[in-house]
Amino acid sequence: MTTLLPAAEAPIYYLLWFDTEDYIEPTSDDAALRLATDLENMGVKATFKIVGEKARVLESRGRKDVIRALARHDIGYHTNYHSIPPAPAMYLKSLGLLEGAAELERREASGVTDLRRIFGVTPSCYGQPGSSWGPQANIALRRLGIPVYMDEGSHIGLNDRPFWYMGLLHMFHLGANSMRADINAPSKLDAAKKRFDEAAAKLRAQGGGFIHTYYHPTEFVATEFWDAVNFGRGKYTAPSDYRRPNLRTKESSEQTYRILLDYVAHIKKQPGVRIVTARDLPQLIDSPHSLVDVNEIRGNLLRSIDVNGPHSPADQLLALLGFQSMDVDGPTARVDSTVAATSIPRDLFNKGRDEAVEFIEAHKRLPSHVWFGNERLSLADFTATLAGDQSGPTVAVRRGTLGFEKNVATDPRRTYDWAIHPEGFEAPELLEMARLQAWTIKPARLR
Repeated sequence: MTTLLPAAEAPIYYLLWFDTEDYIEPTSDDAALRLATDLENMGVKATFKIVGEKARVLESRGRKDVIRALARHDIGYHTNYHSIPPAPAMYLKSLGLLEGAAELERREASGVTDLRRIFGVTPSCYGQPGSSWGPQANIALRRLGIPVYMDEGSHIGLNDRPFWYMGLLHMFHLGANSMRADINAPSKLDAAKKRFDEAAAKLRAQGGGFIHTYYHPTEFVATEFWDAVNFGRGKYTAPSDYRRPNLRTKESSEQTYRILLDYVAHIKKQPGVRIVTARDLPQLIDSPHSLVDVNEIRGNLLRSIDVNGPHSPADQLLALLGFQSMDVDGPTARVDSTVAATSIPRDLFNKGRDEAVEFIEAHKRLPSHVWFGNERLSLADFTATLAGDQSGPTVAVRRGTLGFEKNVATDPRRTYDWAIHPEGFEAPELLEMARLQAWTIKPARLR
């Protein structure tokens, strides 16, 4: 059990990561080398989330110096091709949970293999390109051996803190705890340092936590993003027609490095702050599994099916069904109840309950509904009905309220607004799937 530490002892962990993606502009190679080298000289280890094509281009350009420098940091994964259409959300929105997971794995497996070959490690984490997010990625990442989802976005989150979702540790949607210094504005550096100090103080008072910062090496040498230039609004550009982004002046570029290093130096000297990488996270976070007190959760589930302390809604339902410490995915569909009666005979209810257990054991995911003869209860209504079961000859049918869905975004256009998606692109299908999978969401607690 995690206990609240005194503020003076509460750890603050800081993650600095770079989406290392620009395979078009050669000076971005030098930017990655400069960042990796300067940070190493400071005694700071960062996470470089590398695009598969970027790694292959470094290899083909003979940039062993860049590869060696990056390898001395932590290596994460940032898709195989990043912005070449179709982006992940484009092709995932028309696919279901399992089909989408298989398709993302098919598209991304070779990039992960190339990172293993070039850098000698399995990537520590994954992050989507831009806002091109889909819940199916989590299943594919488990199959690819990547245990951490680290990025920033508004698709799903849990109180600006790390969380578990679909069996993966998520350093995602940290909100107020995601921050960066403006590398274009020296006059704003002191304010950025102050924001960090204030966030760290707030987290200390809450028992500790995580703050993260992300950049792109290309930002330090270019004034525009390489992909917006070549793939804006879903446009396809052949490699022979790639256009290089506009570059910074030498003076402007040097300023960006100075601001970043000054900012990181400030963070590094703060008492109680430890700079970590995505590879460190599994050792810093407590186990996602803990004993569920069935008697304690019944009343809560009758009021609202929601995260309860360290337990996901799925954890609580599994405990009611007799499971312990089991990872499952959420249901694949939202199905309404058809049971019209106010109660279900005991024998029939037990039969339906046993079939739900068998389904979970067979598929390692929650069913979308549970059958009782020719009628069914939705998963929410089944959960509430099970929680209220008083062991009589009949079981009163209860209606479940899904409180956990508030953790998922509701605006399918703004959530997916990215320069590489086609104009007006939206993906309500993916947000609905995210809500179904949010049965698995729960806080990630510090050890």
